[in-house]
Parts: sequence; structure tokens; C-alpha cells
Amino acid sequence: MDLAITAGSWFGLIGANGSGKTSLLRGLAGRLPFASGSCRISGREVGEDRAARAAWFGFAPPADRLPDSLRGRDALELVGGDIEEVLLLLGPLSEALGLAPLLDHWIGNCSAGMRQRIAIAAAFAGGHAHVILDEPFNWLDPVAIFDLRQVLRQMVSDGLTLITALHDLTTLAAACDTGVMLADGRVAMILDEDMLRAGARDLQAFERQTIDLLRT
Repeated sequence: MDLAITAGSWFGLIGANGSGKTSLLRGLAGRLPFASGSCRISGREVGEDRAARAAWFGFAPPADRLPDSLRGRDALELVGGDIEEVLLLLGPLSEALGLAPLLDHWIGNCSAGMRQRIAIAAAFAGGHAHVILDEPFNWLDPVAIFDLRQVLRQMVSDGLTLITALHDLTTLAAACDTGVMLADGRVAMILDEDMLRAGARDLQAFERQTIDLLRT
């Protein structure tokens, strides 16, 4: 695949299960090696440097892989240090995630949605200006989805570079600046700003068109 992501924007990935979204994101975040090709970040070639990619991006761990024997605060402190500093760094994101009551919860006693909130917070706990989230709205209730989407959009407007895999076409059209559709590990369609803005104006038509494309 060949693609470029603009700094200070929200970039969305969509595609059927198995299309390559998670593999691509894990590769960008340094969790997987690249077999070949070039990956340039701010002009620096890092295709063979997993550590450099891992240091560049905040990355949410899989929520179901968070250690049961840690509390929420323990997981965040592993990433960002002192919890009070982490909370200052998270700012409005902490409130959007309803993080406060989760800090002293044992992760093993958390629901899937609670684990997801902690995992998302972990992606931002290190203060990265570039963050990768793999389907961040999974397991969240409608209020949390709305609040999180609003805060993420504001963070992007303030300079965050955000890359997300999504199944929610409403978020793709209403919140993302650009994106791509993946199929069989390849870019099947580039979703430019004009296309997404048009989709935001007529979400029903955008959803119908995108679903038809995903079917094929």
C-alpha cells in the first residue's frame, strides 16, 4: 500500500475484517516489523526501526490484554509516570472517558467497556502528539462514544495527529479529515476531505455507498 497522513489531522481506516487494518496500525506503531518498503515519519526513514516507530506513537494496548492484577492507575503509571501528572496531561479526555472511578478498580474486575477506557487513556498517558487507536469506540456506551469523539476532534484541532481504525461510518464521515478503505492488505479507495465532508452532509447516502463498496 501507498499512503500519506497529514500531521495535525484525523485519519480513518475502514475495511472488512481481515483487510489489514490492525496489521498496518501495529506496524506503524512498531509492534510488528515491516517485511519491505519505506516508512517515513517527518522525513525520517524508519521502515527498519521498530523502536523509533514505537517511540513516536502513543498506542492503545488491546483492552482484553491489560493485566488483571493491576489497578487502572497502575497501568497508566507504567506509561506516563505519576498518576497526577498523567491526569493533568489527559485533561478533558479523562472526563470524557469517565476515568476517575476506574483508577482504583482492579482491571480483572472491569467490564469490557471499562477496560477499553483505560486502554485509550494509556495511549495518551505518555504525552505523544501522534496517537494510534484500533477501533477505540468498541464496547463503549453511546454517551461515552459521543463524549470521546468530541474530545478527540478538539484535540486534533489543537494539533494532535490521530490515526484510527473504525467500523463506525458516522464517525468516519463526521470526524475524520481523510482516510482510506483497505481490502486484502491494499488501499482499495482513498477517502479525501471532499468525499468525507459530502458524506457528513448526507450520512445515509454515504453509509449506503460505503457498505455497497465494502460488500464487493
